[in-house]
Amino acid sequence: MPRLSDKSLLAIAAVVDVALHARGMPVAAKALAARHELPPRHLEPVLQALVHAGVLKGVRGPRGGYELARERRRITVAEVVRVVEAESDEALDSFPPIVRDIVQPAVAEAERAFEAALDAVTVEDLCRSAAQNTLRKGLPEGIDFTI
Repeated sequence: MPRLSDKSLLAIAAVVDVALHARGMPVAAKALAARHELPPRHLEPVLQALVHAGVLKGVRGPRGGYELARERRRITVAEVVRVVEAESDEALDSFPPIVRDIVQPAVAEAERAFEAALDAVTVEDLCRSAAQNTLRKGLPEGIDFTI
């Protein structure tokens, strides 16, 4: 079953965090790392890769940090994953024919479907989900705001 690496999950979380918290001011790497309970040295290479790919924008200076390089509705989860996931360079020549001719094409098709599903999810979608989740957690059960 296709599964995202911890690095991909961290990158997605970082981009969503920046989208949620960079309102008029960049998000400092230190604050981002603290919210995710990580040492900044673990997060910094991921953030730099996202800047290099044009997903995030780095802002220098005493009030520097990171902000989205584009609107959050224009950044997909698949794009973030592609930034941090290295393609496998392992040649299929070393595998037996059943792997090359039968197994690998089936796995590749599943991977394409998984990537297409991730391409359908934007950072905006995740921010909306985060807002709804936060609202639900903050309200006691049974409250109805219907007018």
